[in-house]
Amino acid sequence: MDGYWYVVQVYTGYEKKVKLNLDNIIEREELQDEILQVNIPETEVIEVKDGQRKPSRRLSYPGYVLVNTTHELGPHVDNPIGTRSWELIKGTPQVMNFLGPPSHPSPLSPTDVEAMLQMSTEEEEAPPVPAMEYEIGDKVKVINGPFSGFPGEIEEIDMEHQRLRLSISLFGRSTSVDLGLLEVEELN
Repeated sequence: MDGYWYVVQVYTGYEKKVKLNLDNIIEREELQDEILQVNIPETEVIEVKDGQRKPSRRLSYPGYVLVNTTHELGPHVDNPIGTRSWELIKGTPQVMNFLGPPSHPSPLSPTDVEAMLQMSTEEEEAPPVPAMEYEIGDKVKVINGPFSGFPGEIEEIDMEHQRLRLSISLFGRSTSVDLGLLEVEELN
């Protein structure tokens, strides 16, 4: 990872707007050689809506944007470009602050940057994680397999293996069934 990476705290929900504003400021002020990149880390998830499985992207760190610079930033640095860049970023609408002490932003370590940007090959090859809001005791409906159409109650959630254990009423008896996360949907 080249340069310095900083975490900028922004109002949640304004991450893309802040990125757009910063990109415009960088272009207008001709700071492409100082501020190299503005990044919003995202994760691919699979959402189930209306019985349809759709891949989508979610923010990995809502309320935060990563900024890559060639120089250290902050009012404490001797470099006027680093001070000016810090002021421009901090003065951008919907930007709250940098991570670290208020007048001394702390750059991330290369290891942290790599983890936040999800650049390791293992993570790139991992299947998308289903986005689910289920809790134990929630009522769901089976949408795949031999129990399709049956309602059930969640008894156990295993996110590591992406499985659910449901209690389904079968012939008047409660039966435990182990299913994948994508084999059920929320009961309306």
